[in-house]
Amino acid sequence: MHTPRTLTAAGDLLRALAAPVRIAIVLQLLESDRCVHDLVDALGVTQPLISQHLRVLKSAGVVQGDRQGREVVYSLVDDHLAHIVVDAVAHVEEGER
Repeated sequence: MHTPRTLTAAGDLLRALAAPVRIAIVLQLLESDRCVHDLVDALGVTQPLISQHLRVLKSAGVVQGDRQGREVVYSLVDDHLAHIVVDAVAHVEEGER
């Protein structure tokens, strides 16, 4: 049996992954670590929007940032969460066929 605290934390984590831009960020970071401008170029959204979504993902423990000179390079904390996103996207794509 899972504790209410564990279930609440899992719900918070899933909510952090719920935005389409955050899903796209996780998929990008699954391919390779990236800095903000790489994500802006890849996803075609503004830098402030990417930064806002990265803050949500970072506070949820999904991504981490590593300062390298003037840039922060973001990576996934672990692949478990990426698998959740990949499986969700694959599930939707299967239903569209």
